[in-house]
Amino acid sequence: MTPELLFSHVGTAAMAGWALLILGPRRFAWFNAIPLWVIPAGLSAVYAALIFSRFSGMGGGFDSLDNVAILMSDRWALLAGWVHYLAFDLFVGAVMAVRMDRAGVGRLVQAPILLSTFMLGPLGFLIAALVELGLRAAMIPTQTRSLKGQAHVAA
Repeated sequence: MTPELLFSHVGTAAMAGWALLILGPRRFAWFNAIPLWVIPAGLSAVYAALIFSRFSGMGGGFDSLDNVAILMSDRWALLAGWVHYLAFDLFVGAVMAVRMDRAGVGRLVQAPILLSTFMLGPLGFLIAALVELGLRAAMIPTQTRSLKGQAHVAA
């Protein structure tokens, strides 16, 4: 199998996971497991196979930007890096979707956040985290009067 063909297959799998995550119903636990566990685990297995079968004897490394550039000049190493991104971004997106569901973020608001996680990874994660944090902070009860000698807050 060529790197290009494998790239196509892993990309299709990741796209299916993102489509299920963004468009699919989340009321079924077995359905949620597909973008949360099944597809990221499959991509992780592909990643492991690439690492164990292709990385011995490659030049470069992770100790400097120049060595990373040398490592990524190999198409198999570049593909492994891409599969790494696909697996982690989908997993993080699925976890953030669950968290946003629990925080009460509507699906229409989640869709662009999840798309940004798909396209821009850490930026989408940051947006999701800030939205969740903002909603959770808005739900914290606030103090209505001095607590000097009292132990209650407004409910």
